Amino acid sequence: MVLEKLISLPGLLIAIIFHELAHGYTAYKLGDPTAKESGRLTINPLKHIDVVGFLFMLIFRFGWAKPVPINPSYFKHRKRDTILVSLAGPMTNFIIAIISALIISANFIENAIIIDILVITLWYNIMLGVFNLLPFPPLDGSKIIASILPEKWEYKFYKYERYFYLILVFLIISDTIDKILGPLINMSLNILLKIVT
Repeated sequence: MVLEKLISLPGLLIAIIFHELAHGYTAYKLGDPTAKESGRLTINPLKHIDVVGFLFMLIFRFGWAKPVPINPSYFKHRKRDTILVSLAGPMTNFIIAIISALIISANFIENAIIIDILVITLWYNIMLGVFNLLPFPPLDGSKIIASILPEKWEYKFYKYERYFYLILVFLIISDTIDKILGPLINMSLNILLKIVT
Protein backbone atom coordinates (compact mmCIF):
# COMPACT_ATOMS: atom_id res chain seq x y z
CA MET A 1 0.00 0.00 0.00
CA VAL A 2 2.79 2.42 0.95
CA LEU A 3 4.71 1.59 -2.24
CA GLU A 4 1.55 2.12 -4.30
CA LYS A 5 1.03 5.59 -2.80
CA LEU A 6 4.68 6.50 -3.33
CA ILE A 7 4.44 5.45 -6.98
CA SER A 8 1.27 7.57 -7.27
CA LEU A 9 2.98 10.75 -6.02
CA PRO A 10 4.88 11.81 -9.18
CA GLY A 11 1.82 11.45 -11.43
CA LEU A 12 -0.42 13.25 -8.97
CA LEU A 13 2.00 16.13 -8.49
CA ILE A 14 2.53 16.52 -12.23
CA ALA A 15 -1.23 16.59 -12.84
CA ILE A 16 -1.89 19.19 -10.14
CA ILE A 17 1.11 21.46 -10.68
CA PHE A 18 0.86 21.80 -14.44
CA HIS A 19 -2.94 22.14 -14.35
CA GLU A 20 -2.74 25.15 -12.04
CA LEU A 21 0.39 26.56 -13.67
CA ALA A 22 -1.38 26.48 -17.05
CA HIS A 23 -4.28 28.53 -15.65
CA GLY A 24 -1.97 31.12 -14.13
CA TYR A 25 0.41 31.38 -17.09
CA THR A 26 -2.42 31.70 -19.62
CA ALA A 27 -4.06 34.43 -17.51
CA TYR A 28 -0.69 36.20 -17.24
CA LYS A 29 -0.18 36.11 -21.02
CA LEU A 30 -3.68 37.54 -21.43
CA GLY A 31 -2.87 40.50 -19.20
CA ASP A 32 -3.76 39.32 -15.68
CA PRO A 33 -0.75 39.51 -13.29
CA THR A 34 -2.68 38.16 -10.27
CA ALA A 35 -1.28 34.62 -10.40
CA LYS A 36 2.26 35.89 -10.95
CA GLU A 37 1.99 38.33 -8.05
CA SER A 38 0.65 35.50 -5.87
CA GLY A 39 3.71 33.38 -6.64
CA ARG A 40 1.69 30.78 -8.57
CA LEU A 41 3.74 30.75 -11.78
CA THR A 42 6.01 28.08 -10.36
CA ILE A 43 6.43 24.31 -10.32
CA ASN A 44 6.85 24.39 -6.54
CA PRO A 45 4.15 21.93 -5.40
CA LEU A 46 3.70 23.71 -2.05
CA LYS A 47 2.27 26.70 -3.92
CA HIS A 48 -0.43 24.61 -5.61
CA ILE A 49 -1.40 21.88 -3.15
CA ASP A 50 -4.52 22.06 -1.03
CA VAL A 51 -3.70 19.59 1.77
CA VAL A 52 -7.19 18.09 2.07
CA GLY A 53 -7.71 17.92 -1.69
CA PHE A 54 -4.27 16.35 -2.14
CA LEU A 55 -4.97 13.65 0.46
CA PHE A 56 -8.32 12.94 -1.18
CA MET A 57 -6.62 12.48 -4.55
CA LEU A 58 -3.91 10.28 -3.05
CA ILE A 59 -6.33 8.09 -1.07
CA PHE A 60 -9.51 8.16 -3.14
CA ARG A 61 -7.91 9.14 -6.50
CA PHE A 62 -10.21 12.11 -6.50
CA GLY A 63 -9.69 15.61 -5.11
CA TRP A 64 -8.65 19.17 -5.86
CA ALA A 65 -5.78 21.67 -5.84
CA LYS A 66 -5.50 25.23 -4.54
CA PRO A 67 -7.26 27.43 -7.16
CA VAL A 68 -5.10 29.94 -8.99
CA PRO A 69 -6.38 33.50 -8.37
CA ILE A 70 -7.66 35.05 -11.58
CA ASN A 71 -8.98 38.59 -12.09
CA PRO A 72 -10.98 38.75 -15.37
CA SER A 73 -11.14 42.56 -15.17
CA TYR A 74 -7.60 42.58 -16.61
CA PHE A 75 -8.69 40.75 -19.77
CA LYS A 76 -9.24 42.68 -22.99
CA HIS A 77 -11.94 40.20 -24.03
CA ARG A 78 -13.36 39.05 -20.72
CA LYS A 79 -15.57 36.20 -21.89
CA ARG A 80 -13.19 34.80 -24.49
CA ASP A 81 -10.15 35.06 -22.23
CA THR A 82 -11.97 33.51 -19.29
CA ILE A 83 -12.78 30.51 -21.51
CA LEU A 84 -9.15 30.26 -22.64
CA VAL A 85 -7.85 30.39 -19.06
CA SER A 86 -10.44 27.82 -17.92
CA LEU A 87 -9.55 25.46 -20.76
CA ALA A 88 -5.80 25.79 -20.21
CA GLY A 89 -5.71 23.52 -17.14
CA PRO A 90 -7.70 20.55 -18.51
CA MET A 91 -6.05 20.80 -21.93
CA THR A 92 -2.62 20.69 -20.28
CA ASN A 93 -3.70 17.54 -18.42
CA PHE A 94 -4.79 15.92 -21.68
CA ILE A 95 -1.49 16.84 -23.36
CA ILE A 96 0.48 15.29 -20.47
CA ALA A 97 -1.72 12.17 -20.73
CA ILE A 98 -0.97 11.91 -24.46
CA ILE A 99 2.78 12.31 -23.85
CA SER A 100 2.65 9.62 -21.13
CA ALA A 101 0.75 7.27 -23.45
CA LEU A 102 3.22 7.84 -26.29
CA ILE A 103 6.17 7.04 -24.01
CA ILE A 104 4.45 3.87 -22.76
CA SER A 105 3.52 2.73 -26.27
CA ALA A 106 7.07 3.27 -27.54
CA ASN A 107 8.14 0.25 -25.46
CA PHE A 108 11.68 1.50 -24.79
CA ILE A 109 11.28 1.59 -21.00
CA GLU A 110 11.78 -1.75 -19.26
CA ASN A 111 11.67 -0.65 -15.63
CA ALA A 112 8.29 -1.77 -14.22
CA ILE A 113 8.15 0.99 -11.60
CA ILE A 114 8.71 3.73 -14.20
CA ILE A 115 6.00 2.20 -16.39
CA ASP A 116 3.64 2.16 -13.39
CA ILE A 117 4.42 5.83 -12.71
CA LEU A 118 3.67 6.70 -16.34
CA VAL A 119 0.38 4.76 -16.28
CA ILE A 120 -0.69 6.52 -13.07
CA THR A 121 0.41 9.88 -14.52
CA LEU A 122 -1.75 9.18 -17.56
CA TRP A 123 -4.73 8.23 -15.39
CA TYR A 124 -4.50 11.21 -13.00
CA ASN A 125 -4.23 13.65 -15.89
CA ILE A 126 -7.21 12.16 -17.71
CA MET A 127 -9.23 12.14 -14.50
CA LEU A 128 -8.31 15.71 -13.53
CA GLY A 129 -8.93 17.00 -17.06
CA VAL A 130 -12.34 15.35 -17.36
CA PHE A 131 -13.41 16.20 -13.81
CA ASN A 132 -12.59 19.90 -14.21
CA LEU A 133 -14.67 20.16 -17.37
CA LEU A 134 -17.86 19.25 -15.49
CA PRO A 135 -20.22 22.27 -15.43
CA PHE A 136 -20.38 22.66 -11.64
CA PRO A 137 -18.76 25.47 -9.61
CA PRO A 138 -15.96 25.83 -8.74
CA LEU A 139 -14.74 23.62 -11.61
CA ASP A 140 -13.37 25.03 -14.87
CA GLY A 141 -16.36 23.79 -16.83
CA SER A 142 -18.68 26.10 -14.90
CA LYS A 143 -16.64 29.15 -15.91
CA ILE A 144 -16.72 28.04 -19.54
CA ILE A 145 -20.51 27.61 -19.42
CA ALA A 146 -20.97 30.98 -17.68
CA SER A 147 -18.79 32.77 -20.25
CA ILE A 148 -20.79 31.30 -23.14
CA LEU A 149 -24.08 32.54 -21.69
CA PRO A 150 -25.49 36.00 -22.49
CA GLU A 151 -24.49 38.50 -19.79
CA LYS A 152 -27.97 38.49 -18.22
CA TRP A 153 -27.84 34.72 -17.70
CA GLU A 154 -24.16 34.80 -16.81
CA TYR A 155 -24.98 37.18 -13.94
CA LYS A 156 -27.71 34.83 -12.70
CA PHE A 157 -25.39 31.83 -13.04
CA TYR A 158 -22.79 33.44 -10.78
CA LYS A 159 -25.49 34.75 -8.44
CA TYR A 160 -26.78 31.25 -7.78
CA GLU A 161 -23.53 29.30 -8.28
CA ARG A 162 -23.40 28.33 -4.60
CA TYR A 163 -26.46 26.14 -5.22
CA PHE A 164 -24.75 24.47 -8.19
CA TYR A 165 -21.77 23.92 -5.91
CA LEU A 166 -24.05 22.01 -3.54
CA ILE A 167 -25.03 19.76 -6.44
CA LEU A 168 -21.36 18.86 -6.91
CA VAL A 169 -20.97 18.19 -3.18
CA PHE A 170 -24.03 15.91 -3.28
CA LEU A 171 -22.69 14.04 -6.31
CA ILE A 172 -19.39 13.46 -4.49
CA ILE A 173 -20.92 12.41 -1.16
CA SER A 174 -23.42 10.06 -2.80
CA ASP A 175 -20.74 8.51 -5.07
CA THR A 176 -22.90 9.48 -8.05
CA ILE A 177 -19.90 11.36 -9.42
CA ASP A 178 -18.26 8.02 -10.24
CA LYS A 179 -21.18 7.12 -12.50
CA ILE A 180 -20.68 10.39 -14.37
CA LEU A 181 -16.89 10.39 -14.48
CA GLY A 182 -16.45 6.69 -15.27
CA PRO A 183 -17.95 6.74 -18.79
CA LEU A 184 -16.32 10.11 -19.57
CA ILE A 185 -12.89 8.87 -18.49
CA ASN A 186 -13.32 5.64 -20.47
CA MET A 187 -14.34 7.64 -23.55
CA SER A 188 -11.30 9.90 -23.12
CA LEU A 189 -9.01 6.87 -22.76
CA ASN A 190 -10.45 5.34 -25.94
CA ILE A 191 -9.83 8.59 -27.82
CA LEU A 192 -6.31 8.67 -26.39
CA LEU A 193 -5.63 5.13 -27.58
CA LYS A 194 -6.71 6.10 -31.08
CA ILE A 195 -4.35 9.06 -31.03
CA VAL A 196 -1.27 7.10 -29.93
CA THR A 197 -1.84 3.90 -31.94
